[in-house]
Amino acid sequence: MRTTAFDIQACLDTSGLATHLTEYGPREVIFSQGDASDGVMYIQKGGVKLSVRSKVGREAVVAMLGQGDFFGEDCLAGQARRKGSATAIAPSAIHVIGRTDMLRLLHEQRALSNRFISHLLTRYTRIEGDLIDQLFDSSEKQLARALLRLAGFGTQDQPRRVLARISPGTLAETVGTTRSRIDSFLEKFERLGFLQRGRRNLTIDDSLLNVVLHD
Repeated sequence: MRTTAFDIQACLDTSGLATHLTEYGPREVIFSQGDASDGVMYIQKGGVKLSVRSKVGREAVVAMLGQGDFFGEDCLAGQARRKGSATAIAPSAIHVIGRTDMLRLLHEQRALSNRFISHLLTRYTRIEGDLIDQLFDSSEKQLARALLRLAGFGTQDQPRRVLARISPGTLAETVGTTRSRIDSFLEKFERLGFLQRGRRNLTIDDSLLNVVLHD
């Protein structure tokens, strides 16, 4: 699903709400499983990993989100506690919108409401696609999908080509493979011209789609 760009900053500036923007470094925890669920977050820049941890301590990554995505929306459905954890995977700036304020904005701001509904539908499609990936796709293809998703391919009219560099360890947790295999895949992608790795950034080329589309 493609969505047009939405300037949530302009929406918040004209809403009269006293929201705040918080910056996080890589691997910094935004909220933990069991914390009070009292607000919705919007990613102005960067990326976020959503994960859940079992009673025996096993962690599973359930989503990788990028710029323009919402998360923490379970509070709108009356969820009192966070069902999982959110961790920054790159330098990130996160808007925090209180539950009551978010509900009012969704009621009053049609553009925001449309964008939010589009986000929820896209998230549902992603979850379904991720499940299929885990059942049928190789780790290499799952990595390509994760990078394309973070760059906004398939969800924005103009996907971002340059991302803050993400650690191989974080990507390995997301894909469900080893760090050494992630390193090998990234080297292969770079050799084939699908991406370029800088010291701080990762540049994604449209040709990375070939990895996903190739059977």
